[in-house]
Amino acid sequence: MVDRPLTLMAVHAHPDDEATGTGGVLARYAAEGIRTVLVTCTDGGCGDGPGGVKPGEPGHDPAAVAATRRQELEASCGVLKVSHLELLDYADSGMMGWSTNDAPGSFWQTPVAEGAARLAELMRQYRPDVVVTYDENGFYGHPDHIQANRITMAALELTDLTPKVYWTTVPLSAMRRFGEVMREFGGDWEQPEPDQAVETPDVEIPDIGLPDEEISTWVDTSEFGGAKFDALAAHASQGENIFFLKMGPERFTALMGVETFVRVRDTTDAALPEDDLFAGLR
Repeated sequence: MVDRPLTLMAVHAHPDDEATGTGGVLARYAAEGIRTVLVTCTDGGCGDGPGGVKPGEPGHDPAAVAATRRQELEASCGVLKVSHLELLDYADSGMMGWSTNDAPGSFWQTPVAEGAARLAELMRQYRPDVVVTYDENGFYGHPDHIQANRITMAALELTDLTPKVYWTTVPLSAMRRFGEVMREFGGDWEQPEPDQAVETPDVEIPDIGLPDEEISTWVDTSEFGGAKFDALAAHASQGENIFFLKMGPERFTALMGVETFVRVRDTTDAALPEDDLFAGLR
């Protein structure tokens, strides 16, 4: 037993990522008395401005967008009962291939060692028992998601901590359901083909999602579907990009009520597949 609260640390790239991929586990584990720490790496300044104006278009002010998104992030954390919010506050790099990728101070241009050192200090402070971030592809190839993975894994090497480490993912069976629902609600979704994948010098980007049998951890968060939906809705300035808000809380929970992960580091020997990120720790 430990003489401090069990702690979950989630490392995300932008405001709103915490709700989409891990809103359920953040809310569930907070309700179970576990300390939840959210690290958000960028300011979200490449998000939509008022009226959906895009970066580079007239009327888009990255500083103003970032200020709005910080307020929304704080509101989301309130809904999810996040114990501690930590902001690394790097400039949003935008989507892969955007000119903002090359901007000085952007997260994508930040040396991994620098970001890792800052994150390692937070890890030493909070001593997480479970750490969650993206896979090496950043789930879908976003440069800031890839960088979040890189600094997280590098930060762990700088500490003496041995938390369970998970990467977020989605089963291919769920991706098929997402496609069906998106088409039902008028969205446009096709699973990317391998030859459409963007490549970075040392990251080959595969299809999105994993075969169900390759997923190690399935966490039922359906009891907190409403909180996850409300946390996502708190990011109202990005509503044009948040497709899931169109379906309402009940349909959303039916589709998004289980969060899935791949366990990549573990010292507990908890049996797989598992249904609890803290299996073997309590």
